[in-house]
Amino acid sequence: MSAETDTPTETDDLARHASKMARKKAARDKIMAGKSGEKGLLIVHTGAGKGKSSAGFGMILRCIAHGMPCAVVQFIKGAWNTGERRLIEGHFSDICQFHAMGEGFTWETQDKARDIAAARAGWDKAKTLIRDPDIRFVLLDEINIALRYDYLDLEEVLAFLREEKPPLTHVCLTGRNAREALIEAADLVTEMTLVKHPFRSGIKGQPGVEF
Repeated sequence: MSAETDTPTETDDLARHASKMARKKAARDKIMAGKSGEKGLLIVHTGAGKGKSSAGFGMILRCIAHGMPCAVVQFIKGAWNTGERRLIEGHFSDICQFHAMGEGFTWETQDKARDIAAARAGWDKAKTLIRDPDIRFVLLDEINIALRYDYLDLEEVLAFLREEKPPLTHVCLTGRNAREALIEAADLVTEMTLVKHPFRSGIKGQPGVEF
């Protein structure tokens, strides 16, 4: 509709909207002007809902797109033949290391000593990757489960991240039931809330959605 045919009410609505958006932009620009700092973030994805690992891998793909060297250490689902692993190892291994260190969920292995050994091996690999200042982002997939079951010592993990992580390296820890001390130490925490899940309706995990 042209300006000549706008009714007064429509014209007023458009003017009010433009004025409102202008005020919002000015306020946003003022906020952004004060955000100039950069730091390597400690990021936690937790909660009962789906999407914790998916969000972490989304960040990995962003790093790849920006040409930022990155790495993945999988603590639990290492035995899975996932789409993320296929993609990264098949096409981006020059910029993203992928280390599948887990041997499956605890009810699958049924061997606590073996689970602890796998978690320790994963953490040792993670420390090596995090110490490397050329690696800008490290995804510790499902490490929260290893911490929950005390396969890894939480205080040791927090002390390492606090004292040895390079200043500009981002580290993302995923998994349900993140420990309170980890949440407190993190810079960015997202809790995935379960509303509905097809598994409860008898639908199994499917390629492209779950793995």
